Amino acid sequence: MKCNSGGIDRVLRVIVGLVLVGLAATGTVGMWGWIGVVPLLTGAIGFCPLYPLLGINTCSIKK
Repeated sequence: MKCNSGGIDRVLRVIVGLVLVGLAATGTVGMWGWIGVVPLLTGAIGFCPLYPLLGINTCSIKK
């Protein structure tokens, strides 16, 4: 897997993921908040499986 998420993209994904998981854990938003695991993981590993399908690459490093 090549990195296709840039720095700002990754930080925003991790923040959104943590907020959603935190809200789900406290019972504020219900079970759908656990979907926050997806942006949390994609932000942590730097790869979004949807980006290649859409032709998007926010990673500035070209290999």
